[in-house]
Amino acid sequence: MNQKYEAVIGLEVHAQMLTKTKAFCTCTTEYGSLPNTNTCPTCLGHPGALPVLNKSLVDYIIKMGLATNCKIRPISTFSRKNYFYPDLTKGYQISQFEDPICYDGKLEIELDDNSKKTIGITRIHMEEDAGKSIHDLDIDTLVDLNRCGVPLIEIVSEPDIRSAHEAYKYLMNIKQIVMYLGICTGNMEEGALRCDANISVRLRGAEKFGTKAEVKNLNSFRNVEKAIEFEINRQIQILEDGGRVAQETRLWDGAKHETRSMRSKEFAHDYRYFPEPDLVKVNVSDSWIDSMSKEMPELPYARKQRLISQYSIPAYDAAIMVEDKYLADFYEEVCSKLVNKNERNYKHVSNWIMTEILRILSDKNVGINEVNFNTLHIAELIELFSEDLISSRIAKDIFPEMISDGKSPKDIVKEKGLIQVSDSSAIDAIVQKVIADNPDTIEKYKAGKTNVMGFLVGQVMKEMQGKANPKIVTDLVKAILEA
Repeated sequence: MNQKYEAVIGLEVHAQMLTKTKAFCTCTTEYGSLPNTNTCPTCLGHPGALPVLNKSLVDYIIKMGLATNCKIRPISTFSRKNYFYPDLTKGYQISQFEDPICYDGKLEIELDDNSKKTIGITRIHMEEDAGKSIHDLDIDTLVDLNRCGVPLIEIVSEPDIRSAHEAYKYLMNIKQIVMYLGICTGNMEEGALRCDANISVRLRGAEKFGTKAEVKNLNSFRNVEKAIEFEINRQIQILEDGGRVAQETRLWDGAKHETRSMRSKEFAHDYRYFPEPDLVKVNVSDSWIDSMSKEMPELPYARKQRLISQYSIPAYDAAIMVEDKYLADFYEEVCSKLVNKNERNYKHVSNWIMTEILRILSDKNVGINEVNFNTLHIAELIELFSEDLISSRIAKDIFPEMISDGKSPKDIVKEKGLIQVSDSSAIDAIVQKVIADNPDTIEKYKAGKTNVMGFLVGQVMKEMQGKANPKIVTDLVKAILEA
């Protein structure tokens, strides 16, 4: 990015709520149902069908407001937001306009240099979703109305974000919070979390904002970062060439890695907001807020700090653990099943999760909550190599069998005779043999080719079928080479 300029970014994040029924009717919100089966006269907008507010939607948005330090309005109202799309059967969307239930909040994000930045939250309001258009080149545009009326909250940030990476961090924080609260899956690929970015640039130090463009169709966290980065550079180039940035809505093209114009930007009056006559005002009492406060879980940042304090793991490890609530739960469950609860073993658990467990999840493209790992067996495995009863190599070798067959690692080690050899005299005999079989290695080591040590250690481990204690092997080989 050209350092003459500064980006000004605000995000509008829609989160689909995990209520059992829709915002204003009793239709199920189940994802993946056959098209147009989760519908009724109310969510389809038939004449005479009246909406009734889902109390769970209000519960959820109060929790989100509390989690983002928002003020909660005691009285708020609904409006009709009028626009015409083929997947919006009523011709309007029930939303909140003038008096959103949550407002004037803030969210603190941690940057890569461990500094912190506060992003203001302008408002969080309730609304219903529209249907889904499916563009089939062989047929035409098809419409699935199952999503009509599914409850959403929209989280609108202040224009406090100054880079694509800050936007990514902020969005990841939002995802973590909604998942920890249990109000949204946070899955962007399924549309449960959606993000529009408002982006402008201005000369660094200027007070007045530049002309903004809104970028839509951001269906992954990385695409949000890429699209914002592209749009910042596009706008800077226009200004450098003497042109003017147009206020418009743009789409992100993930295949071409660029934004393209969709339509000229609407203003609020283009939507023609009117008060919703069929819904009463939402009255939120202090006792209701107190009740939701008591249900609040430990949030990601607080949990990260506790993991660092309680388990003495590095901040990096703790950040990986809390990125996914289920992963943090898994980490703590394994730690709870350790016989020897000490800092060394807690660190071994985080290492094992970050290498072996996350690799498996990545290969299978699943979350930790979708795989039935036996936490007791993993705790046993950690302690076997922590106590030098098996080498890390043997631990990795038996791990797949442990998962597939559900066997205890202790039983596998016992059946296969894999207990690590830590008898120095037994290991020394093999070390002497390996060096005798490779007489030139000592001369190579003296000549500065220190990599022969790794070769010799590998040969000893091979001779002992991976059972030798690698630290003892290394120490014995090093002693002979340096003698």
